[in-house]
Amino acid sequence: MVSNYKPALAINFIWCPSDDTVVRPIVDSVKSAFSRDKDRPFSRELNIPMFFFSSNSCVEIPSGLPKDVAVNNISFVFTSVNTVGRREWRNYVDAVASLGNFNVIPVAIDSEGLGHTGAMSGVNCIRVSDWGAENRDLHSIVALAHEVYRYGCSDGESGSVGIDASINIFLSHAKAGDTGRLNSEQLKRFIDDSNMNRFFDANEISPGYRFDGEIESHIEKSTLLAFITDAYSSRYWCQREILSAKKYGRPIVIVDCLAEYEDRVFPAASNVPCVHIPASVPISARDVLRILSVVILETVRYFYALRCLNEYKRVGWIDSNAEILARPPEIRQMLTLKANGCEKVCYPEPPIYSAEADWHELVKVDAYTPLWSNAEQDCLDRMRVGMSISEVDIDDLIDQHLDANELIRLAQDFARHLLARSAILLYGGDLRPNGFTEFVLDEARILLDRLKQASPHVENHLAWPLYVNEPKVIAWRAQYHAVMETVEHKIPADVVELVDEGGFLKPSTPNNSYIWSRCLTEMRVKSISSSTVRICAGGRLKGYKGKMPGVLEEIFISLQNNKPLFLLGGFGGVVKDVCKLMLSGETPVSLTESWQIAHNVGYSELQNIARAHNNSCDYDAVLDAVKNVEISRLAENCGLDESDYVRLMVSQFSDECIHLVLKGVGKIFRRNSAYNFN
Repeated sequence: MVSNYKPALAINFIWCPSDDTVVRPIVDSVKSAFSRDKDRPFSRELNIPMFFFSSNSCVEIPSGLPKDVAVNNISFVFTSVNTVGRREWRNYVDAVASLGNFNVIPVAIDSEGLGHTGAMSGVNCIRVSDWGAENRDLHSIVALAHEVYRYGCSDGESGSVGIDASINIFLSHAKAGDTGRLNSEQLKRFIDDSNMNRFFDANEISPGYRFDGEIESHIEKSTLLAFITDAYSSRYWCQREILSAKKYGRPIVIVDCLAEYEDRVFPAASNVPCVHIPASVPISARDVLRILSVVILETVRYFYALRCLNEYKRVGWIDSNAEILARPPEIRQMLTLKANGCEKVCYPEPPIYSAEADWHELVKVDAYTPLWSNAEQDCLDRMRVGMSISEVDIDDLIDQHLDANELIRLAQDFARHLLARSAILLYGGDLRPNGFTEFVLDEARILLDRLKQASPHVENHLAWPLYVNEPKVIAWRAQYHAVMETVEHKIPADVVELVDEGGFLKPSTPNNSYIWSRCLTEMRVKSISSSTVRICAGGRLKGYKGKMPGVLEEIFISLQNNKPLFLLGGFGGVVKDVCKLMLSGETPVSLTESWQIAHNVGYSELQNIARAHNNSCDYDAVLDAVKNVEISRLAENCGLDESDYVRLMVSQFSDECIHLVLKGVGKIFRRNSAYNFN
């Protein structure tokens, strides 16, 4: 049971669209810092749930208020002349500030933004004007990430407020040479002009106190920032400071400012983030901000990871007796844990390379991540998993308050975890650059490099005439030959005489669109019939090329064939509306023929031609199939209990959805294996 799962932290951004010019770059910078980069899917970065509350017009307020979805909910409200001067927005901001169990932080983008009354009256603001125009991207990350730490991840004493909840930064540097000292002094001056705390130098230890005791007591409550100069690693106190930070389980960031070289990299100063800056002094203002942004983000990541893992343990996703680590395990650390009787260690996603982890067996400690362990290597061997995850319309993203890349990251995560378990992934898609097919295949190729074993296998199912453009298809086959097989579906017999099969056909006329729709249906029917299960999320409601929205057709065909069907409705699009219909019995207007005709140019003509051939979309039949299916039956088919399945239908948290799908798919595989064996 996971119905009581709550992520450790969720962040909301609220702003008036009239302020887009100022706010969008800030939100984009902070968003990129708090989320996993879709172009670096195996990076060890933050992946905090984020929601975005704006609207299409300054005369409209966002649809709904932020929801209490996490243990800690933080809302950054961008205030301005537009939020103060417009009554609707003023009332909306006041409603946001009045929500219970929320930490609301105003970010004033102009002087008028300081003037909110009501629940925001007298609340101190982050002031964008304090940053200046230069380096605003990094200023925004430093300022907002520090508030995320203070309100969502601070490891200070319970109930700490103000400066007591602020980050503590221990500036570690070698006395020999000027580079480390001068860089530390430059960081010290910036920190002293902020609401952050720091420990700089042994000179700050009061007379009568022991050097070692005072230094260790400061490290025990700080993030260690080590300036690695040519002399650093050879100095006793520098080594001791690194070892103390590892001993007390503290975040560490390395700043590489070597002038020439060091003859031995201190082993303990590894397995942590590293920033490179020039060896010359003084360093630039941007480099100061780069360093601080990494320090704060790593501190947030460190404590956020611990809180997430403890929440996973609480709801039973990982072993209750597992030791929780915020970084991948280290030999020195594992030996200590083993001596204390520890046999299991869980660290954050993603798992490290198998070649790096080969020593885990030697110390006989099972080290794994929440969604992957070596025992699962072939646990879905050759199971055929169809994936229907695709983009949604921009209006739907706004209504769901989601980032456009969320579905891409979800598709990547599913591809990684399914392929790593030796499943065969079936994906129907076109060959557009930066499309979902490309992201899934790139994930498979990276996974092949990481696993160094039997090739991950993706079947890319293509309807005619998508594969007719031979040069493009050949290029894709060459690029992804190690992980991909293209499955080309021929023209259905009932339309083969209407076209020249050897040439490419554009869907530029109603007749051509009808032929495309038949080919797409044929591909979907055969792809789904050859799969064991189907996973569906997102899906556009308009701008498609079939006889109905593509993901809707795949859901309908799966229901007709009684395929195990995992529906992730929390990410918007077609699947959201299907889940709404199943859960409430109310028909979303988007799933009606009249809405589809009104929002898709030429759709009425396509339906008329298809109807003449008895191949139109019968929306009554589709709606009946969706509405009449029992959720308990869907859940049983998917290896889940009903409460888990309902949670899957509404959750907007990718880690929860992946956990539930893997749980169900694993049960289906074991069930099918037992059936085949018997």
